[in-house]
Amino acid sequence: MMSGTVVEEPRTTEPASEETRRQGPDLSKLEDHMPHALRASRVMAGLVLALGITYLFFCIRPVWHTDVWGHLSYGRLIWETRSLPATEPLMPLARGVDFVDTAWLSQILGYVTMKTLGIAGLQGLYAISVTICTSLLVAQTYRTTRHGWFSLLAMVSFLVIAWSPLAIIRPQMAGLACFVMLLTRVSSRRLHRSDWLLIPLLFTVWANLHGSFMIGLFLLGSVTIGRAFDLFRRTGSVSAILRDHRSRRNLLLLELACAAVLLNPYGIGIYTSALQIASNPNLNDLIEWHPLGLKEARGTIFGTVAIALAILYRSSPRRVRSWEVLALVVLGWSALTTSRMLVWWAPVAALLLAIHGHAVWRRWRRQPVVGEAPVRAGKWTVVVVGLIWIFFAYSPLGVRLVHGKVTRLERVVSPDTPLAVVEYLRMTRPQSQIFNTYEWGDFLQWAGPGKLKVFVNSHAHLVPRDVWQAYMQISEAQTGWEETLDRYGVNVVVVDNANRAALIKKLKENDKWWLDFEQDGQVVFVRRNSI
Repeated sequence: MMSGTVVEEPRTTEPASEETRRQGPDLSKLEDHMPHALRASRVMAGLVLALGITYLFFCIRPVWHTDVWGHLSYGRLIWETRSLPATEPLMPLARGVDFVDTAWLSQILGYVTMKTLGIAGLQGLYAISVTICTSLLVAQTYRTTRHGWFSLLAMVSFLVIAWSPLAIIRPQMAGLACFVMLLTRVSSRRLHRSDWLLIPLLFTVWANLHGSFMIGLFLLGSVTIGRAFDLFRRTGSVSAILRDHRSRRNLLLLELACAAVLLNPYGIGIYTSALQIASNPNLNDLIEWHPLGLKEARGTIFGTVAIALAILYRSSPRRVRSWEVLALVVLGWSALTTSRMLVWWAPVAALLLAIHGHAVWRRWRRQPVVGEAPVRAGKWTVVVVGLIWIFFAYSPLGVRLVHGKVTRLERVVSPDTPLAVVEYLRMTRPQSQIFNTYEWGDFLQWAGPGKLKVFVNSHAHLVPRDVWQAYMQISEAQTGWEETLDRYGVNVVVVDNANRAALIKKLKENDKWWLDFEQDGQVVFVRRNSI
């Protein structure tokens, strides 16, 4: 019987149909080669979109006419002299007053930015400070809740509550960014080994950026006291507090922070200076240091958020930690007493509002404690990077860096900025003491002619009490205002028509003075016979 080999015929692949060729490759089979650590989610893209809009919005806000220009003037002086002045250097009537400049590093940073990048750089620095605060609040809320909408709630709540204080560019913005950084660290339920380095380092930088480091020490103290109180309430034992690792850690971090503050040019004296500023009697005449009125817009917002927090705390299944209540109550009471403190209550209230709001919502919806992780993909990373570039490129800072286009100062400053008066003073160059409104002193020092003798600037706490009382007497046209102008040798009066109508009326009726300049609500009176 013969045996044979079966030879198989070669298989032929059927040619692709015309329809398949028209459709192209099957994109559903494509693999995501982006490393998993670099992949973003749709939620992250949405939050970056919101943060980018915030950044761009604050970039194009008008630069306010107070504070920032005075701080730039101090920064310019420090940069040019390479030293910190021991006494007040810019107001002749405050000569000899001890000057502890707790914001010297912010002032130099602002001046160098302005010198290098112009007003666009200053706008960018301002917007970056606000965006850092909002980004940290969003990130911390998302880490806690894993919910994009409640993370967005934290950002929006912060901006709404702190809207008024955020309008003014000042070194306080750097202090606020430091405060939010600290808040996001201490509000975490997990211990971080990096805190031993980061928190002392943060306070070292903070103490040289702005005197608000005292608010940070209060927050650390609240966390320390709150943890001890929580333990005592649960155990009824003081020894449990002493044995608790986290309590000892909190106390040691507070001590390290207090020591880190001392790394500044003024040493331990910076504590005394920071406390004395808030108690200066001159500040009582400034609106932002007045008590927060609940009938005004920001007071109504404060009251609404406070009520919402009270309701959430009653309903939240999340454990309420004592430091939260302590920080909310003390900072909230401080804001009611002095509206300037509202900016420090805002991030604490916004973060806790979002976190406990999510806890109540989760219980109402009967959601699991931890939801499913959002799908992460490389395409969303591309979207995130693209959004960051778009928002940066279209901002004034981006236009300056990418295209080299210089923004004109008069196009971005607030309408109340005394641009016309500055041009007048540059032409006339008064040599004697002038009288100016408090709100304009900073810009006159920055943009006016050299050695201009302003009466006051926004550093009201550095003005001697008798000089400040004289300023208020003249500004409000109180009895004896004319004799006071004579006593201080004032030959030029620079005032705004909107807020100094009474004084302007008196000057117009007085034969010793004549109206020499008026434009855009900016008025200059000159003495007929100079003193």
